[in-house]
Amino acid sequence: MNALKITVFFIFFSHINIHFSQNNKIIPEPYEQTIKQGVFYSIESPDIITESDFNSAATLLKDALKKLNFKSDKKSKNIIKFIINKNLDIEEYTLSINPKEIQIEASSNLGALHAFQSLNQLILFNNKKGVLKIQSQIINDSPRFKYRGMHLDVGRHMFSLDFIKKYIDGLAMLKFNNFHWHLTEDQGWRVEIEKYPELNNIGSFRDSTLTGHYTDKPWQFDKTRYGGFYTKKEINEVVRYASDRGINVIPEIEMPGHSQAAVSSYPELGCTGEQVGVAPLWGVFKEIYCSKNETFDFLEDIIDEVVELFPGKYIHIGGDEAPKTNWKACGNCQNVIKREELKDEHELQSYFITRMEKYINLKGKQIIGWDEILEGGLAPNATVMSWRGVSGGIEAAKMNHEVIMTPNATCYLDHYQAKDTGNEPLAIGGYTPIEEIFNYEPIPNELDKSLHKYVIGAQGNVWTEYMKTSKQVEYMVFPRIFALSEVVWSKNKPSFEVFEKKVIDFYPILNDMDINYSKHLERLEE
Repeated sequence: MNALKITVFFIFFSHINIHFSQNNKIIPEPYEQTIKQGVFYSIESPDIITESDFNSAATLLKDALKKLNFKSDKKSKNIIKFIINKNLDIEEYTLSINPKEIQIEASSNLGALHAFQSLNQLILFNNKKGVLKIQSQIINDSPRFKYRGMHLDVGRHMFSLDFIKKYIDGLAMLKFNNFHWHLTEDQGWRVEIEKYPELNNIGSFRDSTLTGHYTDKPWQFDKTRYGGFYTKKEINEVVRYASDRGINVIPEIEMPGHSQAAVSSYPELGCTGEQVGVAPLWGVFKEIYCSKNETFDFLEDIIDEVVELFPGKYIHIGGDEAPKTNWKACGNCQNVIKREELKDEHELQSYFITRMEKYINLKGKQIIGWDEILEGGLAPNATVMSWRGVSGGIEAAKMNHEVIMTPNATCYLDHYQAKDTGNEPLAIGGYTPIEEIFNYEPIPNELDKSLHKYVIGAQGNVWTEYMKTSKQVEYMVFPRIFALSEVVWSKNKPSFEVFEKKVIDFYPILNDMDINYSKHLERLEE
């Protein structure tokens, strides 16, 4: 299997009538795997022995085993044992499968959770009619990048709490560790804020929605009120659910642009003070936050409530696509430029972001922003998410800032998966096949080796202008997410041909998970 360190024995056990293939079906590919003689064989649910440190992983394993409907309900002689090994890195694990015992070694619950996901894939592939048979083997595994992210935009279209959890399950299965939840947009404000109720009474709902594609003229609208928001109770539930699966939830609160829903709720936050509606169509809008003290007071209050909901390290503040039209004509904004001795409106945006970063840092958090936050000067502690290609990431790395690569040409999963779009669901445009994602390298060739450490990972982005339903989201994400998981996790990525077979073999599991996946891989083979 290419660079993978693997020792393989073909074994045929006549007494249990099973033949094991050389193909390792785990996605993403483990770093090191040694296949051994023997098989773990059980018709009863194995006993689980665990340390309290690994309760989350052990609970998930218990739940997975309950679904197998074992042939016997007698007490099992087989055990699955979790062992603390402080010599392993925080996300590293060792999975040892022997005829009577499975051992999981990890130094943290994160490592134990990754081990569970690998073991669970083996269980799903090797459970037949209540009998569990897994080839004896040892897997040593750890990730290539510390940041492995997937994004979901709920501002354009909103999805149920059950689907958000299902999405997180998919991320956890593939060892992603960050869920970027895009919660505020021009088209809708999706997080409950108690101090400013009009954000939810007004900003969370739009009166109509564009039908068809943005490029279709004249525009046509579905004149139906659309919207909603996630309550604090629901957000707490999602954060707990994700944490139990080793995933950090990063909220995105857009500023200064993509803020028309907020300005429609509180017109005084804009430069003109005029009433505007929540945006009914897609695109970039000039109604952005005004750079005055009242706006910063408002945003600091928002941050106060947001940090109580999200215990992770990061708050994403957007920073992209903020037209300066209103700022140029605004007396308040021009006074700030003069008072702070700024060169222009681009430096005003840097001032805006830096001021908010200082407040967020005081709350014990760090900011992530899209690469536009480089314009006019980068905030001191910011992490840059490079989406307009890789140049922003390179520039930020040269400034010794951490970088998350998410170039739109490769990592945007709202693009078409086929050149012939006639039979595809409507999408924003572009063409990003699974093979292109699989072959993506997050560290640019032109980046000096001494700066590679600043590229902490990569992320797939899912913008939902043209994804009205959860089934559409699933179709656009799966199986392309498998390719991205190999990019961000695997130190020994397989060939595309091996990967392709593994994904197709995975289809029955996706069926069992009720995931509406694309089958473009099969079309590539034709």
